[in-house]
Amino acid sequence: MAVTMAEISKLRTMTGAGMMDCKNALIEAENDFDKAIEIIRKKGQAVAAKRSDREASEGCVLAGEKDGFAAVLALKCETDFVAKNADFIALTQSILDKAIAEKPESLDALKALTFTADGRTIADLVTERSGITGEKLELDYYEFVKGGTVTTYIHPGNKLATIVAFAENDAEYETIHGVAMHIAAMSPVAIDESAVPQKIKDNELAVAIEKTKTELVAKEVEVALKKAGINPAHVDSDDHIESNMAKGWITAEDAAKAREIKSTVVAEKSASLPEQKVNSIAAGRMAKFFKEYTLLEQKYEGGGEEAGKTTVKEVLAKKHLTCVAFKRVTLNQE
Repeated sequence: MAVTMAEISKLRTMTGAGMMDCKNALIEAENDFDKAIEIIRKKGQAVAAKRSDREASEGCVLAGEKDGFAAVLALKCETDFVAKNADFIALTQSILDKAIAEKPESLDALKALTFTADGRTIADLVTERSGITGEKLELDYYEFVKGGTVTTYIHPGNKLATIVAFAENDAEYETIHGVAMHIAAMSPVAIDESAVPQKIKDNELAVAIEKTKTELVAKEVEVALKKAGINPAHVDSDDHIESNMAKGWITAEDAAKAREIKSTVVAEKSASLPEQKVNSIAAGRMAKFFKEYTLLEQKYEGGGEEAGKTTVKEVLAKKHLTCVAFKRVTLNQE
């Protein structure tokens, strides 16, 4: 049965599928549009199932806001070629627009939203688009914030976006947009120390304690080696020991002595480190972590004259602004 260009164009408008996909579907369906649409849908489901184990590491991250509500989401695909396609970006934008209009409370709720007049959901739409692109597609991230004023920032390339909420109404755009840019650049983990998730605090403290113990023991090893007349830099690893023996910088006797000293001192000192000293140094490391990774304590890097000269807390205080929430989304965040 002959298929006209007008019919192909109509089906393409209805489904977003490619010209040849639409032509083949219409031929198979004998010009029945409902059947042709179903054929295209099933193709998308088949592609999605076949490529389910593929890694979707590319994609598009977009953010938007309206009336005190801001949302950010990531639609992922397999290749940069698809990610930069205008239709793929338009699909991401249409899903974002739906999220802003409906304000779902979770990613699953967003996927379940009815998107078309015939009852198809956003999840259905993403699956169907897999058949059009031939790649695994995945709606992987969705976050939102609410406040008196909200703002967004999308980094060029659509790989990173931020959303920020402030308590105050009608906050000055230049300042709040600068904060959104700062968050994109500096990747804070929370607004302040009290908002840092306990899991992150516990992990960072464990790392700080372990690093402190390692450094204290290493200092004791260095002192013991120097007392034995051995240059610590010549024996800081087995590879260096072998290399420096070959160069004649240390003797086999010195190498054996160094290994014995390192083994003995590490065993003795690791078991007898003063707990108070370890905890004190670890606490200092935690204070540095909070200064470097909490929004309000970070040096402001949102552009303008204040960049690098003051903290985000001070920038907001000058404008009498209170940041109440933020989200930062990239394609491959954990």
